[in-house]
Amino acid sequence: MSAPIRVLVCDDQVLIRTGLVTIIGAQPDMEVVGECGDGESAVELAERLRPDVVVMDVRMPVLDGIEATRRLAGSEVDHPIKVLVVTTFNLDEYVYEALRAGAGGFLLKDAPPDRLLHGIRTVFTGSALLDPEVTRQLVGKYAARIRPTRDTIPDDLPLTPRELEVLRLISDGQSNGEIARSLFISQETVKTFVSRILTKLGLRDRVQAVVYAYRHGLAT
Repeated sequence: MSAPIRVLVCDDQVLIRTGLVTIIGAQPDMEVVGECGDGESAVELAERLRPDVVVMDVRMPVLDGIEATRRLAGSEVDHPIKVLVVTTFNLDEYVYEALRAGAGGFLLKDAPPDRLLHGIRTVFTGSALLDPEVTRQLVGKYAARIRPTRDTIPDDLPLTPRELEVLRLISDGQSNGEIARSLFISQETVKTFVSRILTKLGLRDRVQAVVYAYRHGLAT
């Protein structure tokens, strides 16, 4: 068997943190290596323990989850750690900033346990970093905030027409399977297109691809 996914849980609410630790720790392919209740401790523990994934609350004392995420996974970090941000529904205005800070994805706290576990696994593997349903919520609610830096598609855009089509479908929140069905191609082909898009645009993951598409007027 492969080594379990090492997870650090950070949430200032003891009951929620205990619940997360219990759910994650019960999985045969996961191991909780630490837990804490504030952002500063999250950064300190993550840098010391080097977990595979940090499950990060947004609103925490001492240092909030967004800044903690930026210090662990931001663009200036030499060896970033993967972060899955969780937030309550009435705090979802922070989601976009968390993604900009480098989070690999996010979930709402009222998501069922299987979605939480799926989120951890997908952030860990780097494949489908956001649940399509949650991505659609992000796009629908925050697209207006991602102001395009230009009105038309850049002349120097290094993508082929098909890659641009895939990027737009990613921005719509479609999973690899949905994209494959939309374009009548295999999921393996979709994965290849996604990899090429990220490489050509110098992006780290699908989250950054969504933000890029909206910033450059490639999606509406």
